[in-house]
Order: sequence, then structure tokens, then C-alpha cells
Amino acid sequence: MSTLTITGPFAPPFGVGPWTNGRKRWTVDEFHDIYSLPKFANRKLVLLDGEILEMPNPNAPHDSGLGLAIATVTSLFGPGFWVRGQMALRLSQATDPMPDIAVVPGSPRDYPQQPTTALLVIEVSDSSVSIDTGIKAQLYAAVGIADYWVVDLNNKLVIVHRDPRPDPNSPHGVSYANVTSVTASQSVSPLAKAGSIVNVADLLP
Repeated sequence: MSTLTITGPFAPPFGVGPWTNGRKRWTVDEFHDIYSLPKFANRKLVLLDGEILEMPNPNAPHDSGLGLAIATVTSLFGPGFWVRGQMALRLSQATDPMPDIAVVPGSPRDYPQQPTTALLVIEVSDSSVSIDTGIKAQLYAAVGIADYWVVDLNNKLVIVHRDPRPDPNSPHGVSYANVTSVTASQSVSPLAKAGSIVNVADLLP
């Protein structure tokens, strides 16, 4: 993971925006403008609290894990839900983590604008476990995402984050009170699909 340096004709201004410590805090609209530029094609960018980060390009295990997770979750939720893969999720004016999976109610026709929350968010993680369980978890908790999973490909488990609560020790004032590691021999049930079962092994390549 690296902080993206934007220079030349792609540098600010995209309009006037706030600056912190001499660096611009990007808005979601500006971030999406940047993402659409040919220069950044095939590069995985995220916007976290006003900072654009470039994530490592997906490798074969990540692609397999993402495919398995999408297939499993799509089959589980079925009609009446949209399983969005690596699409925008506007958590705030300064945050779009572009999650690997975000499950929202309804169908694509119900979303003329990009969603701002989700019933379930999943990140498939190998080289980015620290950011997925760190700043991303803080930001998901801060906006009240009730069910957040990190599929940890390295350790063959799913880290389930639930129960966002005020936390004065968190940089964003909220953190998940319940964080549980679920191993490959175990299962987990999405909060939005009570009684349903996801075998962790089905999410792992």
C-alpha cells in the first residue's frame, strides 16, 4: 500500500478543498474523477478519510477468494439483494473504501446514486490485512456498518467485526466491540440473513 502522489495535469485543483498539513483532503467526487482517468486504469485506489491510497494489485489467490466470496454470498442472499463487487460505497464526503463486496437491499435499478451503507461488507485480504482490520474497520464502524468481514487468506480464517460502539480511544470515535476470528472448520451467519450459514472454507481458495 502506498499514498498516491498525483502530479501534472491530474493534480489539484479539481475545485477548492480543505488541506491538512499542506496536503489536500480529497472528496469522494474528486476521487471518482481521478479514478476515471486513463492514467489510473488497472490501478486499485481507495479513498480513506480524505487520503487516496494505492493498494497492491490483486494476485491469483485474491482473485480466487473474491470470486468464491461473491458466488457464496450471491447464492446465500438470492433475489432482493444486490451483491456489489469492487464498486463505490460513499461512506462520507471523504471516504470511499471501494470494498471487495458490499451487499445492499434491492436491485441495481434501485440505486440511481451510489449507496452510502450496506448490510454486509467483505474485504478479501492477503497483503492488506493491517489496513482492512485497522483504518477500514474504524471507518466502517464510524458509519454504523453492522456486519464487516475480513477474509484473511494468509491465516485461512474470517475476522468478523460487529457491534459498532462509541470508543473515545478510536481515532474516529467508534470501534467494533465484537471482533471474532472464525477458522476454516467453522461457519458464520450474516446478520442480515439470520439462520443462514456460510462455511468459512467456502470463502477460501
